[in-house]
Amino acid sequence: MILVTGGSGHLGANLVHRLLDDGQAIRVLLRHGSNNMALDGLDVERVYGDLRDPAAAAQAVRGCTHIYHCAAKVSTLHGTARHKQEIYDCNVLGTRHLLQAARAAGISRVVVSGSFSAVGSEAARPSDESMPFYPFARELPYAYSKAFVEHECLKAVVEGLDVVIAISCAILGPYDFKPSRMGKTLCDFANGKLRAYMPGGFEFVAARDIVEGHLLAMHQGRAGQRYIFSTQFLTVDELLDIYEEITGRARPRLRLPPSLMAGIATVASGVLTYCFPQVPQRFTPGAVRLLRMQRRADCSKARNELGYQPTSLVEAIREAYEFFVSRGKIARPNHVVGGGLSTAQLRG
Repeated sequence: MILVTGGSGHLGANLVHRLLDDGQAIRVLLRHGSNNMALDGLDVERVYGDLRDPAAAAQAVRGCTHIYHCAAKVSTLHGTARHKQEIYDCNVLGTRHLLQAARAAGISRVVVSGSFSAVGSEAARPSDESMPFYPFARELPYAYSKAFVEHECLKAVVEGLDVVIAISCAILGPYDFKPSRMGKTLCDFANGKLRAYMPGGFEFVAARDIVEGHLLAMHQGRAGQRYIFSTQFLTVDELLDIYEEITGRARPRLRLPPSLMAGIATVASGVLTYCFPQVPQRFTPGAVRLLRMQRRADCSKARNELGYQPTSLVEAIREAYEFFVSRGKIARPNHVVGGGLSTAQLRG
């Protein structure tokens, strides 16, 4: 029996589908009141609990042999003190409780999902696993929490638990039910609701690639090691080129300077955080900063040690698009886009 935490999220849902295709018996840990529709109709054992409760963690791991820990509270907000505490409790304490329960239960191996935001960076070269996270920059609380998560993993390894960290970049692909920030952006673009964009870039990973990375980490990774999994770096303009080709829609005409976007995001985020805290924030100063940094990832370690071979972001985006169309989140356009090409011509 394999336990998957965060199975209703974008990464977790893709991982569960892959494990089921491979014939594995799966248990998923879910929280009451969460959107768990990603697992509807799937042959999985469901247990309910919150990893912030050590007893719930102990119950979840009982009878399992391996664990994929994908659950996390993801955010690009700096947020209030309460928001930061929630991120810390969910990500750091939740991981600590799970790893303690795993060690007590004699779990063979745990693969923990890491974040590229918790990997260090240098201006002269792409980021790799050897670069330490610098704690004195104005990073997002989420980034700090994922750095602390890795610290919890290393403490568990010292205590004798076999833990490997699979580091993810921004995920693109299907089974994005909630949806993710990137999924919402694709839906907005395809539905003509994306009004403006800014130049920048980021490392993206196809959903199938990060899932494959987790399996490789489970079967071939070295205990206590971290492995970065990315498919390709894309600039925002390159990403929108792909969106245009797949959706048949033209990109927004407004291409705003990053400094202007940062200013707008700072004002908007401040107002929403303190006046309308329940309103989801799609466009934050943290997100703008990540795009402006244009960080590259070096996946040489995963390639050389695990045989990792990334696939195609274009196919991942196409699969995401078809997934959202099938769920009614995107109305497939029939109009003609720039250059006189129809949607069918672009897709053909």
